[in-house]
Amino acid sequence: MQKKVAIVGAGASGLLCAIVCAKAGLRVDIYEQNTKPAKKILVSGNGRCNISNTHLTVNDYFGENPAFVAYALKTFGFEAFEKFMASLGLMLNTLEDGRAYPLSNEAKSVATLLQNTAKTLGVTFHLGEKITNIQALFDSHHSVVVATGSRAAQHLGGNNDAEIFAKMYGHTIVPAYPSLVQLELPSKIAHAMSGAKISAEVRLLVNGQTECIQSGDVLFTNYGVSGFAILDLSQHASKALLEYSAVDISLNLLPEFTPQKLANHILKIATSPTKPTILDILLGLLPHKIAQGILSELALSPTLHDSQIHTKLAKKIANLILHWKFEVSDTHGFRFAEVSGGGINTEEIDEKTMMSHQCKNLYFCGEALDIVGKRGGYNFAFAWASGYLAAKSIINL
Repeated sequence: MQKKVAIVGAGASGLLCAIVCAKAGLRVDIYEQNTKPAKKILVSGNGRCNISNTHLTVNDYFGENPAFVAYALKTFGFEAFEKFMASLGLMLNTLEDGRAYPLSNEAKSVATLLQNTAKTLGVTFHLGEKITNIQALFDSHHSVVVATGSRAAQHLGGNNDAEIFAKMYGHTIVPAYPSLVQLELPSKIAHAMSGAKISAEVRLLVNGQTECIQSGDVLFTNYGVSGFAILDLSQHASKALLEYSAVDISLNLLPEFTPQKLANHILKIATSPTKPTILDILLGLLPHKIAQGILSELALSPTLHDSQIHTKLAKKIANLILHWKFEVSDTHGFRFAEVSGGGINTEEIDEKTMMSHQCKNLYFCGEALDIVGKRGGYNFAFAWASGYLAAKSIINL
């Protein structure tokens, strides 16, 4: 009798699992709550789809047991993934920093090719069909794969279905938290700088101690901060907030300056023949809204000039520019998160097959598990690899 497989979720791990199973001659039903598959793929990488990364290591992942990813990355790492995609006709473009994109530079080409390949191989898509009872699927299928993702990106269908299903079979859940997400700051000055963007060094402080440092774009918003530097440290910030720790960020807006060098620059320009105001001096260094924010934070008049800008004041301004501290009150939530930390405890999943230790022929893949990667294609890489391992296990049973 031909083996039948039910896959719940038509995202990255679900689609790849379906294709591998179908290639081996299995009958595959894939159930997707949305009316279209691969919604998250379509919006990833700002529509370009950062599909993987050439530099995949255990150190790029977080969770209670990040070493869980080791076998998956070894078995279906970047080279194996690139070869697999090439066999489907999808060529990749890799950048110097390791990020990989489809050669078309378009997420739509990835989603379309995966869906069309699956259909050509005979996979049956059940779109707009939300599964609430996976036990019923076992009545008509040999194996069930849960690839429903996480709570992240709720506007695209993100939910905790995988956690609910897992609990039905006695699994334990590591509390979920948003990752690769913006941070909320209870600062009116930060909110007033909304729209201002700068490349900065950001230090994350947890209970007053440095947790990590990231460099990159910082974008002020009407709720707090966004930008690549913020997303890159948000995993640590979100987890600390979940544990009720005190969380702050310290911004170095001009990392190329030392405090002394910056103070000297301010004094030098202040005493120049044109006698510029302090606002004019700051506008030579920072975006307008941020310059105004600095003055508001220090309660300084923007018209200060000449001798009013003395050494002590110059040092005070320089210190704030290089060490501007903000309290973090929350993340911007699962709705806006790219991925989610936490999930199904990986101690209860076979790392080589993705099969549940609690229920034979039940598999969990991708973001459903307590594994979350850095920004840069790492989460897709684990989704592809975990889907592949589940498929190979089902085929070989």
